[in-house]
Amino acid sequence: MKAIGLDIGTTTISAAVIDMNNGKTEEAYTIGNDSFLPAEHEWEKLQDAGKILEKARRLLDDILESHTDIRVIGLTGQMHGIVYLDKNGRHVSPLYTWQDGRGAQTCFDGSSLCELIQKRYDLRVYTGYGLVTHLYHVRTGQAPEEAVKICTIMDYLGMSLTGRVEPVLHSSVAASLGFYDVEKGCFMKKILEQEGADTAILPEVTEDFQSIGTYKGIPVGVAIGDNQASFLGAVRSARDAVLVNMGTGGQISVLSDRCFAAKGIEARPFAPGWFLLVGASLCGGRAYAMLESFFRSYAECIGAEGINHYEMMERLTERGEPQEKLKVSTCFSGTRDKPGKRGHIKNIGISNFTPEAFVYGVLDGMADELYAMYHKIAKGIGDSRNTIIASGNGIRKNRHLQDIMGKKFGMSLQMAENEEEAACGAAFAGMIGTGFLALEDAVGIGGFREA
Repeated sequence: MKAIGLDIGTTTISAAVIDMNNGKTEEAYTIGNDSFLPAEHEWEKLQDAGKILEKARRLLDDILESHTDIRVIGLTGQMHGIVYLDKNGRHVSPLYTWQDGRGAQTCFDGSSLCELIQKRYDLRVYTGYGLVTHLYHVRTGQAPEEAVKICTIMDYLGMSLTGRVEPVLHSSVAASLGFYDVEKGCFMKKILEQEGADTAILPEVTEDFQSIGTYKGIPVGVAIGDNQASFLGAVRSARDAVLVNMGTGGQISVLSDRCFAAKGIEARPFAPGWFLLVGASLCGGRAYAMLESFFRSYAECIGAEGINHYEMMERLTERGEPQEKLKVSTCFSGTRDKPGKRGHIKNIGISNFTPEAFVYGVLDGMADELYAMYHKIAKGIGDSRNTIIASGNGIRKNRHLQDIMGKKFGMSLQMAENEEEAACGAAFAGMIGTGFLALEDAVGIGGFREA
């Protein structure tokens, strides 16, 4: 028997076929998610929800034709963003993605919506969070008149597959929309109502992994957040490990039974009684891609085209760590708390103004940003781990970053066994929700509370 996990990412849609007997990946698939829509403003980040569903469904159908013994379908995808739905459960808007910047626009008496919410309620919410986007639309009169519910893109896919007309969101996804009390497990309806929102638009929420219906007779699990799915797909001994993910952004995740939060650290729902403590760097692997683009731009200017610059950057790093290192902050896209913050390069001297020092400095800065977040988590919960499980192509394909990360954290670093961690985790979540797998077995949390 096998399970399928589908992961709707920002730039790709991935799937993994899992052997339900041993949890191994039998086959993995990735297709492009070229669904971004043109927008009036640079800060608007919109995708075509209908096109995404068409692509995901076609991929799923192709897999089902090749594998006739599928017993479970699990779902995950990009968190935070929202789609508006009408009374028939059909989308009446684009997908407003997690990258959308309307919540950071200073168009409310010189303040952004996120700043206003923090001033009024001492509550941190961030641009790109679905309910921030919705409140912006409410305040500016841009919410679709036909809209009766909101949900994420992976929940919309689940509705489409199972014929539901109203969404049900796992708490890991609901919390990503913002204005969610993680400890109480519910939306902050009073604040939303005070800000003029009709809370009838909020979706139903469940804390449990469960089935939401069937597709072609196959149970479909409730979609879970991609962060939680990646943890499920990568970590087998949660009491010992910290998960570091490096993709377009960067993320560090620690499983705990404590709902700890601090500046730059979120407590995200995982399962009843369990939380993922998460720190996120907005630039992450994009910082390295920016450096590649810098080198490529210069090379093309002098007529040196067709060069694999990532390979050249690796060669530069092989020259060894500079004696006098550049100190690079890779907050090139700001931070959740300070969207306007920018990175910097310091400690430039005569001996280290070199390409190899820049490459090493950027890698070191990427690791620094995540280590600072882990240090805050470990101090806050009084518990440290001894192993890094690393996932995401940004670190999987860069052995130098693996070495730097391991040294920075002072831990043994292991690459996640499954490459499509989020898709695999979605499959595991589907198996848990349909009774084929126990959560304790999935991430090895038996006895964790007594540690």
